[in-house]
Amino acid sequence: MARAYAPGNISCVFKVIPHTDPARMHSLGMGFTVTEGVEATVSEDHETEVLFNGARINFPTVRAVVNRLTQNSGIAGVKVDLTSPLPLGCGFGLSGAASLAVAYALNELLSADKDNEALAMIAHIAEVENRTGLGDVCSQYHGGCLVKLKEGSPLTADRLPIVEQPIYYRYFGPIQTSEVLGNREQTMRINRAADVALNTLQALTDAKLSDDLFNACCAVSKQFSVESGLLSDARVIDTIAHIEADGGVASMIMLGNGVFSTHPFEDAVETKLVQNPARLMS
Repeated sequence: MARAYAPGNISCVFKVIPHTDPARMHSLGMGFTVTEGVEATVSEDHETEVLFNGARINFPTVRAVVNRLTQNSGIAGVKVDLTSPLPLGCGFGLSGAASLAVAYALNELLSADKDNEALAMIAHIAEVENRTGLGDVCSQYHGGCLVKLKEGSPLTADRLPIVEQPIYYRYFGPIQTSEVLGNREQTMRINRAADVALNTLQALTDAKLSDDLFNACCAVSKQFSVESGLLSDARVIDTIAHIEADGGVASMIMLGNGVFSTHPFEDAVETKLVQNPARLMS
């Protein structure tokens, strides 16, 4: 048996960088990891089975990681037990977190001796192939608040000088990432809005701000959510408006019908922006 953890990730801005090779398709943008994430426990079994918080689940992205790492291993199957306090499909990058944690744990179980970067790439490719994400694994591999402004390696990003701090969020329901990534018209609108946001993020990075940098990035995220057309749920719109009326800064969680802010608000859950990357657990 082996165990690993990967943090949840909240994406604030993203631009789709398409490519026919899934190892080169990725996203640009900005996001940050949070305290809560996914713990994965793996053990050899007679067939492959995936559980999420105790219930059997169809999780193609995780199965793709299992299939890749167990190829030619000689084992019949793997039992994958995933646990998380965060909901699936609501913008916390749980597909990426689960895939990365499973990759780390399976590598340990099989004594496969792959390095963390190779494991992260396996998780990233599984995400791309199953249309469940484009940039979460990069953030979860590094940990912290990251910005990615140049095309290239899916795992290359710059860390913003933002300290660990409380974050407040509320989610209302899921958005299917695969539906958004599969909609060419919507993707084009997202990328147009992302180009504007990325230029602003580049200016903020070049200015080397330290005070209120995170709030400034949140404001960029909010503008992106509007211009991309992704901010459409009335509950999310109203919640952001109430936070702003109270003097706070807030934005939509990408991709989920949810809100995050540095400002406490009604019915919000408190988490924390953390620097912790994915890791093996004892």
